[in-house]
Amino acid sequence: MAFALVRETKTTSDSIKNTREYHERYLRAVNNPLRRELLKALKEGCTTIEDLQSKTGLDEDTLKWHLDVLEHDFCIEKEIKQGKSFYKLTQEGKVINYLK
Repeated sequence: MAFALVRETKTTSDSIKNTREYHERYLRAVNNPLRRELLKALKEGCTTIEDLQSKTGLDEDTLKWHLDVLEHDFCIEKEIKQGKSFYKLTQEGKVINYLK
């Protein structure tokens, strides 16, 4: 059963090399203060880029860049609904519940 829980995460792989690479990417993503603020803003649930802009005060280009990093590095997922992008935390992104 423990193996099934490990496989639900996106930061593990069948090889140690890939798992190490995934962990390095993930840690770089959550180590940035702006990205941690975005993760905190997403704790409330699925939200749009406009909502995140109003919560963070970041300009659109900066916000999109940080969201792309968080998505690429396993912390958030983007869903398109009715032509609009919505962002939500992944299991890995929920680490924000344990960071200060």
